Amino acid sequence: MPQTAQFLGFSEHDIPVLIRVRLLKPLGNPPSNGHKYFATVELERLAQDPNWLDKATRAVTQYWQSKNRRRAEPPAHGRRCRSETPATEV
Repeated sequence: MPQTAQFLGFSEHDIPVLIRVRLLKPLGNPPSNGHKYFATVELERLAQDPNWLDKATRAVTQYWQSKNRRRAEPPAHGRRCRSETPATEV
């Protein structure tokens, strides 16, 4: 995946995102935690396709914005964080 990311101009951690949204398909049927291999000829075609690059960039951006937004949101109403749980006296 590092070579794939570098070839396409993305970060290594963006490749699983592209696979998840089905913009990039690994060869064979690898397990989710297995090594992923990609056809060089297909990567060359995708790297030359401005429409695909636009879709891929939007998908990666949307994924990370959503993930960061979820991290920044306060806990759901009615739930308490550990820091909000009242201490008990001993």
